[in-house]
Amino acid sequence: MSWLTLSIHADASYAEALSEALLEHGALSVDMLDADADTPDEQAIFGEPGEPTSAVWQHNLINALFTEEASVANALQAACNSLGISPVPAHKIETLEESDWVRLTQAQFDPIRISQRLWIVPTWHTPTDPTAINIALDPGLAFGTGSHPTTRLCLRWLDNNLRGGETILDYGCGSGILAIAAMKLGAGSAVGVDVDTQAVQASRDNATANQVLADFHLPEGAALTQYDVVVANILTNPLRALAPLLAGATKSGGRIVLSGVLGEQAEEVMRIYAQWFDMQPAITEDGWACLSGIKK
Repeated sequence: MSWLTLSIHADASYAEALSEALLEHGALSVDMLDADADTPDEQAIFGEPGEPTSAVWQHNLINALFTEEASVANALQAACNSLGISPVPAHKIETLEESDWVRLTQAQFDPIRISQRLWIVPTWHTPTDPTAINIALDPGLAFGTGSHPTTRLCLRWLDNNLRGGETILDYGCGSGILAIAAMKLGAGSAVGVDVDTQAVQASRDNATANQVLADFHLPEGAALTQYDVVVANILTNPLRALAPLLAGATKSGGRIVLSGVLGEQAEEVMRIYAQWFDMQPAITEDGWACLSGIKK
C-alpha cells in the first residue's frame, strides 16, 4: 500500500491551527518541524531559562500523511477555507511507497566510532569492537545519538579530558548520552538536567540500559551545587541566557564545555563566557563548534 504526504511551509500565526484542521479533513497524522533547523535562525521553543516560550516555531514545516485514495489538494483547500487562509500556502504532495519502516529506520543507524576507544552502538547491532567503551543507545524522542557533530565534539572532549573521579553536570541532557559517556569514561558522578520531561525519562532509561548510575532531573529538581565539569550541548540563544547559571554551577578551576554553536557564532559565545572562564580555541566539525574553558 502507498501513502500520500503533504509538506507545507507555514508561519507561527496559523501553523498549529492548520495542523489540526488537516486532521479534521482526513490526514492520518500531522507533525511540525522547525523550518529553520540547522541554520542561525533555529529557534528553541521548550522554555529554557531566559528564553521566551512558544507553542510553535516562527517558521514551521508541516508534514501530513494521507491514504493513497485521499484527495490531498481538496483536503488542504478545505482546511485553509475553514481558517480563512488565502491563498493556499506553498506545498508539495508526494507518494510514499510501503516499506518495512522498522528495518529502514534501523538501517540508518550503524555503530558510530567516536574515538579510538569510544563507540555508540544501537541495540540491534553487535559492537564492532567488544573491547571498546560501547554506549548502547537507540534513536528516540530525545536529542543525542552521536550522529550529530555537536554530540561527537562533546564526546571527544570528554574522552580526551576526563581523568577519573570528576563530578559532571550535563545541562540540556537530551538522551543522557554525555552524562552516560562521562560515567563510562571514569567520572565520579553525573547529573543531567533537561526542560523536557520526555528527555529526562529517556535519559533515565538509557542510563539503566547501560548499567550506569546517573541522576536526571528537570531544572527545578536539580541540586544547587558546583561541578568539576559542566557540559551544555544546546543552542546559541539558550547558551547566551544561561551563561550566569552555567558559570555559577562550575567550580573554580573547573571546566565548561559548550556546543550547539555554529562556527560563525563561536566568537560571540566565547566573549560572553570569557567573563568567568579562560576560553580555549574552538574545535569545529561540519560547521559546528565546541567551546571549552577553565573557571577563573
